[in-house]
Amino acid sequence: MRARKVLITIGLFALAVLVGAILSNVWLGVALGVLVSVGALIAMSSKRGGNQGIYDRDDDGTEI
Repeated sequence: MRARKVLITIGLFALAVLVGAILSNVWLGVALGVLVSVGALIAMSSKRGGNQGIYDRDDDGTEI
């Protein structure tokens, strides 16, 4: 499971760098790759932890 997560993250990063190279701006690709990879890691961890789509009726977002 962990290897799959790492491979997906590396693949997304490489794809973003490739898109940046096609656009003639590798640094843009690296920045996009980091953002997309971190987002994917957060999403996969959330799904694995069972926190995906949690709705709390008592939390309206205004109370601290």
